[in-house]
Amino acid sequence: MKTVLCYGDSLTWGYDAAGPGRHALEDRWPSVLQAELGEGVDVIAEGLNGRTTAFDDNLAAADRNGARLLPTILGTHAPIDVVIIMLGANDMKPWIHGNPLAARQGMARLVAIVRSYDHGMGHAAPEILLVSPPAVSRTENAEYKDMFAGGDEASKQLAPLYAALADEVGCGFFDAGSVAGTIPLDGVHLDAENTRAIGHAIAPIVRVMLEL
Repeated sequence: MKTVLCYGDSLTWGYDAAGPGRHALEDRWPSVLQAELGEGVDVIAEGLNGRTTAFDDNLAAADRNGARLLPTILGTHAPIDVVIIMLGANDMKPWIHGNPLAARQGMARLVAIVRSYDHGMGHAAPEILLVSPPAVSRTENAEYKDMFAGGDEASKQLAPLYAALADEVGCGFFDAGSVAGTIPLDGVHLDAENTRAIGHAIAPIVRVMLEL
């Protein structure tokens, strides 16, 4: 059995802005990836609303710092063959930093954690696929407009920054914005069609990484 860990935020959790609520299980991109890869692969969805790459956000009961939680999650689901990381959208919030370069540094920290973690039982560090989230889009939703002020332009820089990082550290890379877009309802989240598209698009890449 091969194991794939999908580490992300509300886009991985499956937040549905139209609800608000959660997309049906079968519509979330990790579930679509599971269906594409089939038997013999266990796809684990570890999505948390508001999760950042490596920065504190104390506005929720859960710990949103992706770097702090990652070692525990790696241990929980070990052994892991591929780790997919799609984070950075919440880093665009002005009170986090709103700086795409800082998000890139946060992703680099996550890569370092995966590779330095003692995976135990003779297992090597898993392969890593960095995924840049679809860019934040303009919205008339007053709450999200302020929550992600400036994020539309800043988030467009994540894809090239993550691609360069992936080349630098030897990871896989995929731009989710090439197949999916955020919806104007809040400018941040995906409808069911767009989240499914990410799962379908990532599947061939993961299949190669797993040597299936």
